[in-house]
Amino acid sequence: MKNKKIIFLIFILIVMAQLYVPFQMIYNQEDIIKSGKEFRFQTIPIDPYDPFRGKYITLFFKEREITVQKNIKWHSGETVFATLTTDKNGFAKISSISKIKPKNNESYIKLKISLGYINSKILIDFPFNRFYMNEDIAQKAEKIYQEFSIKKKNETYALVAVKNGEAVLKDVRINDVSIKDLASKK
Repeated sequence: MKNKKIIFLIFILIVMAQLYVPFQMIYNQEDIIKSGKEFRFQTIPIDPYDPFRGKYITLFFKEREITVQKNIKWHSGETVFATLTTDKNGFAKISSISKIKPKNNESYIKLKISLGYINSKILIDFPFNRFYMNEDIAQKAEKIYQEFSIKKKNETYALVAVKNGEAVLKDVRINDVSIKDLASKK
């Protein structure tokens, strides 16, 4: 009888541990959304279909290519820390990139180097490059983006919350209106 109680107790502890991990991940994401600093990253979205993940917009960022110091070796796949600022139009800009985590209170994100160039430039991969949407409105969103991109006077950007090096994609917007709202109206 005592062995059954011990086995049951171990089972309960294992179940609790398995539930703790996803709940902690969800909590961390929600904390970043609620208390993180918001940045607007200019984007060029494309909408592929991935049968395993559903409909989403793939985001390409204008800040993807960065000029770096020539005397530092940067390697593909390497984790780096990018310090963020905003430009005069309110869009996110990378002010510096480092292999060491910033120690001050600056806003920064953890990134991976996609590709290094000979001429002191690197390509970086942002951890928030897919915006998942309801399948019913994803195709409408793609058409809306194409219509707006023809006019070329529109601002398309990703609204991202940043806290302690982590980032969460909150929304994709065209002229300060959520692409979800625009697609739902059509």
